[in-house]
Amino acid sequence: MKKFPFFRQLDQMDCGPTCLKMIARFYGKNYSVEHLRSKSYITRNGVSFLGLSQAAESIGIKTLSVNIDFKKLRDDAPLPCIVHWKQKHFVIVYKTDNRFIYVANPAIGLLKQRHNKFLAGWRHNSDINGEGPVLLFKPTREFYDNKDVPEKKIWEEGKFLWHYIKPHKKILYQLLLGLIAATIILLVFPFTTQAIVDYGIGNKSLSFIYIILLGQLMLFISQSAIETVRSWLLLHLSARINISIISDFLSKIMKLPVSFFESKLTGDLLQRIEDNQRIENFLSSTTLNVLFSMVSLIIFGSILATYNGKIFFIFLAATIIYIGWVVLFVKKRAILDYQRHDEAAANRSGILELINGITEIKLNNSQIRRRWEWEIIQMRLYKVLMKGLALGQIQSNGANFINQLKNIVIVIIAAESVVRSQITLGSMMAIQYIIGQLNTPINSLITFFQSAQDARLSIKRLSEIHNELSEEDELSKNGTTVAPQPGSIKLVNASFRYGGTTRWILNNIDLEIPQGKVTAIVGTSGSGKTTLLKLILKLYKITQGEIRVADENILNINTDQWRAQCGVVMQDGFIFSDTVARNISESASDEPIGKERLKNAVTISNLGTLIENLPNGYSANLGYNGVSLSGGEKQRILIARAVYKNPSYLFLDEATSSLDANNEKEILGRLSEFYKGKTVVIVAHRLSTVKNADQIVVMSKGAIVECGTHEELVAAKGHYFTLIKNQLELGN
Repeated sequence: MKKFPFFRQLDQMDCGPTCLKMIARFYGKNYSVEHLRSKSYITRNGVSFLGLSQAAESIGIKTLSVNIDFKKLRDDAPLPCIVHWKQKHFVIVYKTDNRFIYVANPAIGLLKQRHNKFLAGWRHNSDINGEGPVLLFKPTREFYDNKDVPEKKIWEEGKFLWHYIKPHKKILYQLLLGLIAATIILLVFPFTTQAIVDYGIGNKSLSFIYIILLGQLMLFISQSAIETVRSWLLLHLSARINISIISDFLSKIMKLPVSFFESKLTGDLLQRIEDNQRIENFLSSTTLNVLFSMVSLIIFGSILATYNGKIFFIFLAATIIYIGWVVLFVKKRAILDYQRHDEAAANRSGILELINGITEIKLNNSQIRRRWEWEIIQMRLYKVLMKGLALGQIQSNGANFINQLKNIVIVIIAAESVVRSQITLGSMMAIQYIIGQLNTPINSLITFFQSAQDARLSIKRLSEIHNELSEEDELSKNGTTVAPQPGSIKLVNASFRYGGTTRWILNNIDLEIPQGKVTAIVGTSGSGKTTLLKLILKLYKITQGEIRVADENILNINTDQWRAQCGVVMQDGFIFSDTVARNISESASDEPIGKERLKNAVTISNLGTLIENLPNGYSANLGYNGVSLSGGEKQRILIARAVYKNPSYLFLDEATSSLDANNEKEILGRLSEFYKGKTVVIVAHRLSTVKNADQIVVMSKGAIVECGTHEELVAAKGHYFTLIKNQLELGN
């Protein structure tokens, strides 16, 4: 049987698409993880068997999802197949025999497991008569006829690295010049050492010795000066590259669609920041040091060969063995790096969950359970780190043994050569110095290869982000966009779902939102009201049908310009750790705060008393997500933010749901004046918020079931009447 192709997952939830990539490669085709991920509709919770099945079918592989017992899996199931592992992971079974199950685990590597151990992971028990889920595959002719969709080669992934190095050519040339000068200085030392021993001591000439030592002192001072300048240049270069890489990364992140963030865990995204740091270290320090090492290796190796060819070949042979020993551990280090990345990302996500959910944890007395869950993650991370430490110790001890044995053999040969008068004592001292200088470049080269391996893994993870389509690319049909024009918003046969395997959230919506009018959308929770707003705001791409603004397809309208005309208050609106004034004027971050606009926004949202009671008024810092504010106070700031923007279109999603009756009445009264001349869409449950709307749209299970004014819908005694009949205002 041919060796099974293996690829590692880049993120915690990439196991399914990565398994599918291995299956496709096994049958001779090459598909990128990004392509398969998009076909399997991955989310933060990963993918399902149904999602994997749809992705496989999309590339021409027939699938069958079944529950089978272990005996059938071992003896009869067509391999390779995908199995569900520990109820949270996907792995491939690619070979079986009477003793072992051969597994391709995308998070770890190719594994050979005994039957009982495999059963424990497959079904969480060792009952050999039980059944477990399996996804079987059979490629069709269509699969072999389809074109590959390969991942970018590593040199293509690394193209963007040159983008960061190129602007700093001058500094690189200066560093290279310093490296050459430092190497030349080092080159002089073995000859001066030989001269001191052979001529100074041999001829008992103290004056000669003093002159040579003075020369060595001057060379040492020059070398130190060069190293100091080189360190400052390196720091300057590192800082610039680091800022550029992370700035571009954050810029790219902000251009990605919301759907991208819904398929990534926070820990995975934070881990990418560390990947940036790793790449920066590789570019700015490791690579330059290896250049210095290469120059030193070539020069000192040539000198050693002229001193004694036998010693040179012994050094060369020992170095090859040394490098071979280190290379033996490269594959295992890669496996541990992926494991460490996954566990570190899980650790970050766990910590963020603990911090953000602390109130619920306390209210439900679940501190111990949540702490234990975090400790389990820590234990897994600890085990990975311990494996890494053990592997590093074995590698280091073996390398040191080879190195010391080489040095001892060279000393013996050099000493014999001195005794036999083949070389002088000074030459022996020079050889010892050269060997010492050669050991450092060898170690630097080994470190370089290890860092290059680490950087390569980071580049793959980072390239995935940079290769993602930006929001504008994702939404635009023809690659060009137009400026939005004022007009009504029309939804024509609009349907939407989050992924190909989920239910329809919106189904065949036909709706016109008139320009300059107030449209209210009501319905039970989960009826699709908020999703409808997000489609209009281009946070999601419509699945079927179209949305038109002033008779222009919204996909062709420039996203930034469209949102610049939209004021929005969402249910989960975010308060930044910034001043009151900057939070309200978020839409005008690039210009001075307009005092009159700010006061008007504060007046309409009834924030005056709150701001007066804050220690620094408008300059008071609100903390992360308005940690010190109540729900109603947050909503008033979000309303003020939308009012400050003074948009042509205003979208309010449960904007007053946390307000008390008095505040709500005052704010709604002031907003009614603000609505004039604007196209307003209100999503709400409260009758007081929607009853004065020009048009009320009633939604149920993703469809529009009623539409009309408050009076018309009450008289009809349909869905709307059922929704609001228990509210106090109806009785009045």
